[in-house]
Amino acid sequence: MGHHQNYKSLDSVTVADFEAQGIPSELHEKLTQIVGNYGSATPQTWHHISKQILTPNLPFSFHQMMYYGCYKDFGPNPPAWLPDPKNAQLTNIGQLLERHGKEFLGSKYEDPISSFADFQRFSVSDQEVFWKTILEEMNISFSVPPECILRETPSHPGGQWLPGARVNPAKNCLSKRKRTLSDVAIVWRSEGNDEAPVQKMTLQELRESVWTVAYALETLGLEKGSSIAIDMPMDVNSVVIYLAIVLAGYVAVSIADSFAPSEISTRLIISKAKAIFTQDFISRGEKKIPLYSRVVDAHSPMAIVIPNRASSLSIELRDGDISWPDFLERLKDSKGLEFVAVEQNIDAFTNILFSSGTTGDPKAIPWTLLTPFKAAADGWCHMDIKKGDVVAWPTNLGWMMGPWLVYASLLNGAIIALYNGSPLGSGFAKFVQDAKVTMLGVIPSIVRTWKAKSAIDGYDWSTIRCFGSTGEASNVDEYLWLMGRAEYKPIIEYCGGTEIGGSFVSGSMLQPQSLAAFSTAVMGCSLHILGDDGLPIPSDVPGIGELAIGPLMFGASSTLLNADHNEIYFKGMPVLNGKVLRRHGDVFERTSKGYYHAHGRADDTMNLGGIKVSSLEIERICNAVDENILETAAVGVPPGGGGPEKLVIAVVFKDSDNLEQNLVNLMMSFNTALQRKLNPLFKVSSIVPLPSLPRTATNKVMRRVLRQQFSQAEQGSRL
Repeated sequence: MGHHQNYKSLDSVTVADFEAQGIPSELHEKLTQIVGNYGSATPQTWHHISKQILTPNLPFSFHQMMYYGCYKDFGPNPPAWLPDPKNAQLTNIGQLLERHGKEFLGSKYEDPISSFADFQRFSVSDQEVFWKTILEEMNISFSVPPECILRETPSHPGGQWLPGARVNPAKNCLSKRKRTLSDVAIVWRSEGNDEAPVQKMTLQELRESVWTVAYALETLGLEKGSSIAIDMPMDVNSVVIYLAIVLAGYVAVSIADSFAPSEISTRLIISKAKAIFTQDFISRGEKKIPLYSRVVDAHSPMAIVIPNRASSLSIELRDGDISWPDFLERLKDSKGLEFVAVEQNIDAFTNILFSSGTTGDPKAIPWTLLTPFKAAADGWCHMDIKKGDVVAWPTNLGWMMGPWLVYASLLNGAIIALYNGSPLGSGFAKFVQDAKVTMLGVIPSIVRTWKAKSAIDGYDWSTIRCFGSTGEASNVDEYLWLMGRAEYKPIIEYCGGTEIGGSFVSGSMLQPQSLAAFSTAVMGCSLHILGDDGLPIPSDVPGIGELAIGPLMFGASSTLLNADHNEIYFKGMPVLNGKVLRRHGDVFERTSKGYYHAHGRADDTMNLGGIKVSSLEIERICNAVDENILETAAVGVPPGGGGPEKLVIAVVFKDSDNLEQNLVNLMMSFNTALQRKLNPLFKVSSIVPLPSLPRTATNKVMRRVLRQQFSQAEQGSRL
């Protein structure tokens, strides 16, 4: 907060200060009135300024003058948004508490805002009642209902959830219990068609499209439970395909559309995929990025190839591969016939996702039929997603937020909004306006680009009720700017993991929200910060340390396909109240005001622009770039002003003559190699030559030591 000391406190801001910014003097009268009523430095003051004075078309420097002026001496976690009692009662949780608060919390219950923290504690202490209630609120239907919510057994440290239940999550997404057949389920637009009306698909059309694909899938002759991969942009076709795979009782395999052939191949092999849905090209502006050819180079099984919107298939297919039009024709007579959902036991797998492991190979994380309901419950509880909402979150089915978006929207009766194209430009901003998006999810690097490029100026985002943010640490100033674009709606931070199917720490529309901070453990989750002795510090005490999670977490993973789940998540963890805690591996801080801040990975995976990657994967590629490299260490260093980590490579050379010239070339070689072999978005921000790498007694590279040194240098260079 250092530079914010330069702002004047609000009671000393003059009319001349307003005029210098081009702000009309009558707004100064309004400010004087608000300061007179609420003081010059209270959350109420800021609340009224944000609602009555600030608008998106006033310069951001003026927004900063108001916010930082108000909170100049406030200390940590100033609230950027306050819940108001009237709106709080209209939220999902608000309505639930107004009906059942007394029953859940007894005489302690006051109102949704005052009692929210008590309700969160109740969701952990009485999971049986909590989850029974939430599944009812979300209208989830089981073909065989569960015997109970949770059965604790020594063999399952995470508990057994909904034992005996049989269900199909896709069938629940398509259910008429959520909306009528003529209600819209998906809206979308493609880049380049930005002046055309938003395209729409009703529930009836979605059901029939999914049924058609499910019938066609059955003609492939695969055993039920077989894995079928999707490597496509997230558009209406890939959502239909995803739902059809789930409806028909197969397992979706999530592969991001940015991956190189070797990454695709690894994931196909680990998941034993029997078929893959892909596209000939991806359109980005004028560019056509090949996708099918990468799938072929990965030696994929049978591919079903969808023509990119700009073309009918103009490419030759391998023998045995099928074009999308031919695939859909395989069962002509089933048109419009309902496909009977395949109901399975709650423990059956429905989706295999991947997350970077520390060993270089990605961890293969199976979602069971339980996990979709965890994603949807987070959306219901934290982003307040409900019938009539329009939910946009630029992502891909290859990352967990893709399936999350499908389930958190459709299971809650909301509309999914998809933009086929880059989310970075004005086309996306116009889509948010035209689709009347009410919940917009972002990752911080997108917001940084919007702010730098003025891409979204002039578009009306007033329909937004809240933002969601995930993937990496966010930056206060950028997120103040983002709130201001939508007339100061809250940003719900959301942090979890693929293996959790959602989040363990987030925000709420029933609590004051502070920028770049989490206000609460997620419903049904308990958080424990481990002190220097490795044991949890008391839950009401501020502190910083590795985060552990209470093990009984609805929807969280209990197995990995290619690693020992117990060893990764439970081995060596402290026991609390007779239960071994679950490892997460991020360092978190609990502040004096009870908010949480994320401080990055405790081990050696880093987060580059929202994509987790292990140091080892990067080092392996960098080591091979030049004969003169002895070894490298890759670390993610948080920039001084907050935001996504920068990739710094420490290099030990065999021979360190004429280095200066070599470093420039080496930087280019590293970037070329990483972008080709790992991800086109990765970029090295600096190279640091070292005589040797710091190591432990057992010869492990101490990347943490390097990260600390480079972070201090980064902070120093800003001062």
